[in-house]
Amino acid sequence: MAINKYLRERFFPHLWCPGCGHGTVLNGMLRAVDKLGMSKNEIVMVSGIGCSARISGYVDFHTLHTIHGRALAFATGVKMSRPELNLIVPMGDGDALAIGGNHFIHAARRNIDITAIVMNNRIYGMTGGQYSPLSGQDIIATTAPYASIDPSFDVVELSRAAGATFIARTTTYHVKQIDDFIKQAILHEGFSVVEILTQCPTHFGRKNKQGSAVDMMKLYRDITTPIGSKAKQENPNLIERGIFVQEDKPEYCREYEKIIEKAMGS
Repeated sequence: MAINKYLRERFFPHLWCPGCGHGTVLNGMLRAVDKLGMSKNEIVMVSGIGCSARISGYVDFHTLHTIHGRALAFATGVKMSRPELNLIVPMGDGDALAIGGNHFIHAARRNIDITAIVMNNRIYGMTGGQYSPLSGQDIIATTAPYASIDPSFDVVELSRAAGATFIARTTTYHVKQIDDFIKQAILHEGFSVVEILTQCPTHFGRKNKQGSAVDMMKLYRDITTPIGSKAKQENPNLIERGIFVQEDKPEYCREYEKIIEKAMGS
């Protein structure tokens, strides 16, 4: 599969730490685009700030590298002005749900046709290992040296409550699911969320004694299970993965076109 055609190879080698899971996510996303047979000119990628945001610099699409937490706001503007384009927004857990949380829930509420990829490594990796809204309790971070007492968001449940019409979750261990879920998310007409648990051995793994990148990926294998599995019934603490929501509802840009037609008297 020739995914190199989608890369700005002049910017390689990449800046991610050895063992970071973000490269796996990039690989899966490009495989999804390739399987769909999409032209580079059909895609706009918008990113904010953080380790995950580096993706926009590596892909040879139309790209916007914007400010922290505001990627979905910029993507909404692009989609409203050029609704025929496919908008993909890769975000880290802090970028998406800390400073970007307000934009996230309103993009979901509107059901605008954007694919949001939440790369959840449970830490602020680029700025030194601070805890994020997805770190969870009893997690060690530079801003929680005696462990965090904050509970974490559940991305799936938050997205569902806010109104997203496609919601999926997988991990960097389950590589085949990454491109499959992203492909389905891009095809879905409405706000799509794909959460991918991705390892940060440099900060999260080291501070929380989870070992190497390989060890962390094996942990994803052991602590996750398919939706509705018998294992989940036996161990409620397991994290479910799969497609949680896939429904048809009016898409925002299409509804806005109706308002324009009404205002024009047509």
